[in-house]
Amino acid sequence: MRIPRFFADQPLQADAEITLDSTLSHYIVTVLRLKEGAPLILFNGDGADYPSQIVHGHKKHTSVLVDAQISLHVESPLSLHLAQGVSKGDRMDFALQKSVELGVTEITPVITEYCNVKLSEERWLKKHEQWQKIIISACEQCQRNRLPVLHPTLSFSQFVGQQSKKKKLILAPGSESYLSGVGREPNGYILLVGPEGGFSEQEVYTASQVAYTPVNLGPRILRTETAALASISILQATHGDL
Repeated sequence: MRIPRFFADQPLQADAEITLDSTLSHYIVTVLRLKEGAPLILFNGDGADYPSQIVHGHKKHTSVLVDAQISLHVESPLSLHLAQGVSKGDRMDFALQKSVELGVTEITPVITEYCNVKLSEERWLKKHEQWQKIIISACEQCQRNRLPVLHPTLSFSQFVGQQSKKKKLILAPGSESYLSGVGREPNGYILLVGPEGGFSEQEVYTASQVAYTPVNLGPRILRTETAALASISILQATHGDL
C-alpha cells in the first residue's frame, strides 16, 4: 500500500515532533481515518521528503514524529515558466495540474483578449488560492518536493512587458517555426499559451516586438489545455528530463 504524502507548510526536521494544521489534520484523521503509528511522508518545499508517523490523531491538531530527512532530486533541470491564458471551467485547473506533473517551475495565469473569465479582484484572489491548492495536490501526487511558483494573475500587456533572460515563446498556429525545433537555452524558457480561441493577431504581433518567438505545434488546432501539455512535453523531452 502506498504511503500517503502531504505538503506541510512549516519547518520540518528529523527526530522532531510537530503538530499539523487543522485542515491537514482533519483530512488525515476524518477522511483517510489514519490511526496512531500510521506512516506518512511530509514535505515542505525545501527539496526533501520527511518520513513520519502519527503520534496522536486529532481532527484539529494531529501530532506526528518526523523520523528522517531524505534529500531527493526529482526536479527537471529545465527552467520552464508557463504563462497560461485563463480558460473557463475545469480546463485551467487541468492545465495547471498536469503542467506541475510535467515539471514546470513557474506559472502565471494571463488575461488575454479572448479570455472569457471576468471576475472581481476578490474572486481573482480566491481563484489564486484554488490554483495554489491544485499545485500542492499535484506535487503530493507526483513526488515533487519543491512547489512551482504561482505568480499573481496578470494582463497580457503586463506579462509580456516583463524582462527575462529566458527564451520567450508564444504559441501561434500557422507560424513558420515549430516548437520542436527550438534550440537549447541555458536560462530556460517562457511559454505563453492562449485560452480558448488562442491569441489575437495583435497579441502575437505585440509579443513578437518584445522578443517572443511565435511557434506552432503542427497542422492541427489543439484545445488550450492540450496545447499547454503538448508544448511542455516537447520542451522537457528535448531539453529536460523526459
